[in-house]
Amino acid sequence: MVTKTATWAYRDRFHESFGRTYFRRFSDGLVSSIGLGTYLGDPTDAVDERYHESIVTALESGVNVVDTAINYRCQRSERVVGEAVRDADVDRDAVLVATKGGFVPFDGERPANPGQYVQSEYVDSGIADPDDLVRGSHCIAPDYIDDQLDRSLDNLGLDHVDLYYVHNPETQLADRSREAVYDQLEATFERLERRADEGDIQHYGVATWECFRVPPEHDSYLSLAEIVGRARSAAKTVGNAATHFRAVQLPFNVHMADAFTVEGQSSADGAVSTLALAHQADLDVFTSASILQGDLTAELPEDVGAKLSGDSTVQKAINFARSAPGVTSSLVGMSRPEHVEENVAAGTFDPMGADAFDATFE
Repeated sequence: MVTKTATWAYRDRFHESFGRTYFRRFSDGLVSSIGLGTYLGDPTDAVDERYHESIVTALESGVNVVDTAINYRCQRSERVVGEAVRDADVDRDAVLVATKGGFVPFDGERPANPGQYVQSEYVDSGIADPDDLVRGSHCIAPDYIDDQLDRSLDNLGLDHVDLYYVHNPETQLADRSREAVYDQLEATFERLERRADEGDIQHYGVATWECFRVPPEHDSYLSLAEIVGRARSAAKTVGNAATHFRAVQLPFNVHMADAFTVEGQSSADGAVSTLALAHQADLDVFTSASILQGDLTAELPEDVGAKLSGDSTVQKAINFARSAPGVTSSLVGMSRPEHVEENVAAGTFDPMGADAFDATFE
């Protein structure tokens, strides 16, 4: 479990190698403002080996945030994350391990008949009610998420997950109303509050793609304020003094800065951006797609790139994401060891200040 003592010791081991505010507060501990993502890559042994080396190298170089999901690479990403955390020369309690549940995962490889696999593995077994499955591949019902968390713990070989996300809840909007999605989230949050009490997770949140980047009239929109309220209600229902809902994950990069620019969330101060509301609600924000799955490795808008620090376009892109106000850590896919050194070195540069960041949108 991520602890104050272990993360501060980790910071003391590495902080002199990095720039200002590289390590940032998470709960009562500290985490690196660059994290390692494990989404990309084929479900093969060769990619597993590259990820293992990459994760160990990153953990031993000053990155203590590792993000995965049960469906990434047919459960292989979770398995290699667990192995790498055990093999790295770092304290387990210094590493924030985050994973997600929501999309139906295959096991090891894509089956010849995906629909038949889902039917036999999840529907016929009673793990997932067909009425809760959207597009035959997404479910966030309490019993299903309970099962997925158990599988994730087994894949990781860990006794707990530091941060567990409900994965892309906006997918459910394809088949049901916003109110129905909020109701299901609250029921699932109740289950996660209980799992937190049991010690299986430390914190939970929602990992999203679109719902917090669009205006209220958009079909994929969800209210962060409503979701936070539902989490607080869930905690109250199960008798917890405070909710374990701690974080949101969303895409953020030079071309997808909507979480900062779109004032689509309601607050006591009126309409605000998602980043602003997350700050008001004391939530941590983890950004995905920091280099847009490699699309930002070649070129940035000239006027933006000129204001960012870094020896390469990749480093500047990473530093843009982690310069956004309220961001705790920016995730970067690192499936190749040769990319780890360059990505981690982005943290040796100071992020942009608030005024300079704002100026990039003028």
